[in-house]
Amino acid sequence: MSKMTFKEVNIKNRRATFDYAIGDTFTAGIVLTGTEIKSIRLGKASLVDTYCYVHNGEVWVKNMYIAEFFYGTYNNHAERRERKLLLNKKEIRELEKANKEPGCTIVPLRLFISQRGYAKLVIGIGRGKKEYDKRQTIKEREDKRTMARLFQKR
Repeated sequence: MSKMTFKEVNIKNRRATFDYAIGDTFTAGIVLTGTEIKSIRLGKASLVDTYCYVHNGEVWVKNMYIAEFFYGTYNNHAERRERKLLLNKKEIRELEKANKEPGCTIVPLRLFISQRGYAKLVIGIGRGKKEYDKRQTIKEREDKRTMARLFQKR
C-alpha cells in the first residue's frame, strides 16, 4: 500500500508580521473534520483576518478560511467556522495572561502539515505596531534587498 504524497503545505499570514511585533510563539494542533484536512492538504486555506481567543480554558481560532472540499457532499464544512486549538494547560494560561494585557492579541502566523500528517498552526503573541514602526519595517526590508543586489553583482 503506497502512501499518497501531497505538495508541501506552508500557508503564512504575511500581514501578521507587518501589523504586529511578535513575541512568544506556540505550535498548536487543530481539531478538524475530514473535508477540512483534505482542503488544507490541497493548499486551499487562508489566515487573512484570523485571530485567536481563550474561552473557558480552551483556545479557539476565529475567521480562518478553509475552502469547501470540491468532492465533499452534504458532509462538507462551513468555510469560516470557529476551530479549537490543542495546547497544554501551561501554554493556555500563558496565552490567557498575555491576551488580558492591553494592546496584545493572539495571532496565527503559519499553517502547515507535520511529518506525521497532522495540521498544525503556529500562533504568536502580537503587540500592535504604530505607523512609524511599519515604515521602519519597510525601510529595513528595502535596505536588505539593496544589499543583496549589490553583493550579487560582484
